Amino acid sequence: MNDPFSRLQTLRAAALDVRDPTVCDEALSLLLELAKGAERILEIGAAECLTSIALHLATGAEVTAIERDPVRAQRARENIAAFGAERGVRLLEGDAGEILPCLEGTFDLIFLDGPKAQYRRYFADCKRLLRKKGVLVSDDVLFLGREKEKVPKKRRMLFEHIGEYLALLEGDPDFETQIIEIGEGLAVSRKLS
Repeated sequence: MNDPFSRLQTLRAAALDVRDPTVCDEALSLLLELAKGAERILEIGAAECLTSIALHLATGAEVTAIERDPVRAQRARENIAAFGAERGVRLLEGDAGEILPCLEGTFDLIFLDGPKAQYRRYFADCKRLLRKKGVLVSDDVLFLGREKEKVPKKRRMLFEHIGEYLALLEGDPDFETQIIEIGEGLAVSRKLS
């Protein structure tokens, strides 16, 4: 089990077993494909940094990961150290809404997997930080389905937030967006200009 990807897969499987947030294998495969050639990657809502580590190991890219939960951030630091990824994965602990406006430069790929109700709030900074032809991948955009009537009443506000975010994304002329039905739904948006 010396292969880092095997070790990482074991940790990912354990996280999925206890429903800790990590992307499914199919979504990770797509992310790794989209990240080919990337030099800088941003993950918002990194949890234990398993996706960030996978992206770094597969591409050699510099990955910036944002996580606000202190317990997950501590586990992320441990995982980064365990994989010897300290030079390639930088963890920023705190609220993405406060951190994103402070980031500079551009990223080739941004993986948005934080609190779904905040996606609209993060969008302007994601757009600013994404280079031309870069890709913004928004996770879990279909986790409540597509039909409001089938969503439990207590989750309808979140359903509406996600719908508003998708309308914002799909209506932005600077992006070409495709909704992919893997995992709980991915919005893959390529920045055109």
